Amino acid sequence: MFGGGGGLNPRKMEQMMKQMGIDVEDIEAEEVIIRTDEYDLVFDDAEVTKMDARGQETYQIIGSPEQVEAGAAGGAADAGSDTGSAIPDDDIELVATRAEVSEKKAREALAANDGDLAAAIADLE
Repeated sequence: MFGGGGGLNPRKMEQMMKQMGIDVEDIEAEEVIIRTDEYDLVFDDAEVTKMDARGQETYQIIGSPEQVEAGAAGGAADAGSDTGSAIPDDDIELVATRAEVSEKKAREALAANDGDLAAAIADLE
């Protein structure tokens, strides 16, 4: 992209990117999972860099993934609930507050109503 041999000084590269409106941030990722219909790619201790170029975010993952069966990755993080990541925490908190129930009951009501806030609240009231 920049031509020439030998590469650029990292500090100079950072200055040039900043001048072009590109912000770079390292992300301390413990694990990265890429899900496909056929398999999951699991990167343990991957190096992740986020680049923001005028609102367009790009993520770069450096590491060697392990290929596992589709849907098999990530079970430890949300053990006991496969709706935990599908239902936003804000929705759970809203339903729990409005219906005056625990977050567990709110999560169950949202799951039973496919994430419909009004229906979950109505079921709990």
